[in-house]
Amino acid sequence: MAETTDLSKGLPSHPEKATLEGKNKFLGFWVFLAGETTMFATFFGTYLGLRNGTGSGPEAADIFSLPLVFIMTMILLTSSLTSVFAMFAMKKNQFKKMKIWMWVTVALGTAFLGFEIYEFVEYVHYGLGFTTSAFASSFYALVGLHGAHVLFGLCWISLLLIRYNKSGITLTNAPKFYVASLYWHFIDVVWIFIFTVVYLMGIGG
Repeated sequence: MAETTDLSKGLPSHPEKATLEGKNKFLGFWVFLAGETTMFATFFGTYLGLRNGTGSGPEAADIFSLPLVFIMTMILLTSSLTSVFAMFAMKKNQFKKMKIWMWVTVALGTAFLGFEIYEFVEYVHYGLGFTTSAFASSFYALVGLHGAHVLFGLCWISLLLIRYNKSGITLTNAPKFYVASLYWHFIDVVWIFIFTVVYLMGIGG
């Protein structure tokens, strides 16, 4: 169905899966997610194996700031909630409301990324460079990989919002918004693991 198809006179209950194309996007996303999960599992395993290899550099407990990381976590979890609100609006054919919630999601994700950059800069000032120790390398690789996924998600959602700014909700773009929202939830889930495995375990010893 053409991208300009107007659903104002009748929206399926699940527009993201109402067409074969939408179903294929949904299936393809889960295949993609399986690969992403495997990749992150590898990085987590590497970090756990190297987290005690601090050498002469600072240890996790010396530099991690739990209040800062907690704020970052709350921002990212809130962004996941706003993306849920956006999908509810999409299913009710409330395109304007959906766009607002998605832009709020982008704003929160950008704030999270800003805090993460600030965090990295602070750690460098504390003497934790990428090549300082095995711990440093594995930490920056894992958390940096997640940050790169956040940036990709922000670009993805923003481009969708810009491209379909005036088209309304169609059976073509609904699956795209839905899959982007699912990707954003995946990023949040990964961060929960990072918060637990990297920061809480790092501070707790």
